[in-house]
Amino acid sequence: AHRASRFEYDENTLPAFKACYEHGIRGFETDIRMSKDGLLVVNHDETFARLTPCSGAVESMTSDEIRKLTTFQGNKILFLDELVGFLSDKDGLYVEFEMKVSPASSYPEDRLREYCDKLYKAVMAKKPEHSTYLFTSSSRDALNMMRKLHPDADMLMIFSKPVCDETIQMAEAMGIKRIGCNMNGTTRSMVKKAKEAGLAVSLWPSRTPEDIMLGVYLGAEYLCCDRAIEVKRFLDEKAPFVKYK
Repeated sequence: AHRASRFEYDENTLPAFKACYEHGIRGFETDIRMSKDGLLVVNHDETFARLTPCSGAVESMTSDEIRKLTTFQGNKILFLDELVGFLSDKDGLYVEFEMKVSPASSYPEDRLREYCDKLYKAVMAKKPEHSTYLFTSSSRDALNMMRKLHPDADMLMIFSKPVCDETIQMAEAMGIKRIGCNMNGTTRSMVKKAKEAGLAVSLWPSRTPEDIMLGVYLGAEYLCCDRAIEVKRFLDEKAPFVKYK
């Protein structure tokens, strides 16, 4: 469920995660930023303008200021400690925590170090035993810093490109075993090649049952979905031969 199924619920809010879980979703993707005073906040964009009446940047606001905000749908902005607390008693989940560290000027080396260390410790301290928690990013700096600080971190490199020789080689060069690539332009043969290189393949975007079925036939192991509930219902009713967790 991409941002807790953003086309079905108020994205990246606690009610969205709760609704997805109640509907049987066991895989989630979310986005983490850091407030001015060093608290980890769940928000995709650099600012709050798309989801709230406030146009302030996450990194320029304090946690107290952020806690006063509500989305246009009336929900509070979610903090990472609240999210991992909600997930902590739900074993067997697959969760991608995307490291959102743009603009780069907001995350110089010292701040990036602080961010990665806080993120890893907050997430792993409450990870259920049989859940899979990943740290993902399109930022090489963030991935390299996480690897430097916490070599055991399970990571995925995000690309805007399809699965291709370039994306495979970049992941291999960084020692990362998972890639998240654009479904558009991806072929079965390249997915097979990535798997033969020892890489797990996740594809995006996925917004319809048709997208999901395309991803299945391409051979992806993970699909990042904006309408997770609709797609789950489709798979259960129309495509029971597709086995998923």
